Amino acid sequence: MPQDPMDFEWSYWIEWGRERILWLLAGHLLVSQVSRLLVEKYKPWCLMVYGMAACWLLLGIKGFAVILLHATISFAVAQFQLSLLTWLCSLILLSTLRIPAVEEAKRKWYDTENEYYLLLFTVSVRCLFCTSFSLEYCWHGPAQKSSHSFLWMLAYVFYYPTFHNGPLMNFDEFSKQMRREAAFSLKTNLGILIVGIIRIFFWWCLAELMIHLMYIHALYSSAPPLEAASYWALG
Repeated sequence: MPQDPMDFEWSYWIEWGRERILWLLAGHLLVSQVSRLLVEKYKPWCLMVYGMAACWLLLGIKGFAVILLHATISFAVAQFQLSLLTWLCSLILLSTLRIPAVEEAKRKWYDTENEYYLLLFTVSVRCLFCTSFSLEYCWHGPAQKSSHSFLWMLAYVFYYPTFHNGPLMNFDEFSKQMRREAAFSLKTNLGILIVGIIRIFFWWCLAELMIHLMYIHALYSSAPPLEAASYWALG
């Protein structure tokens, strides 16, 4: 059965996944395991450097600079320790993505629209992470401020598995997991990896099945079939 061609996002991420993202995630896994074995203490910084390199590779130096600039501005505003100011800063940074002149300038950085959209998706999600870090910085007391340094913010913002489209993990949870010194067990980690791969494969197959059987995107982009259907059918 033919695939619904109107699902832009699914086709978009599948294309990027096959070309670059899947391989970069595999690289992240390798760096994570090697740093855990050899330099456990510096694992967050190894993953931060890897995330920055992956960002530079995919988005170019200008895309990397935009994300770094957003993180720097968010951290600077968080120093005032006012939640309202943090939210205002985040909204202003997000709104810059919709300024026509800025959009046009960013489009010129790339050869294709897909590369520009990748920047757009990534910056939007990174803004959520910057907001999460900044809010938690505002809420914590002076004794906890040392664990909310700019270096930790960069490690959080450039953590590659959640880099392009999440899911969102708050900074406290991220920090707790990164600081936990669990004993290395090849059997345990291999089991977690296999279960993770099975889960991803299951949901990927389900999504593919829905695209081939339920033409949701094609239907809502065409008014006549929707107008002809009864309310029960639409429901």
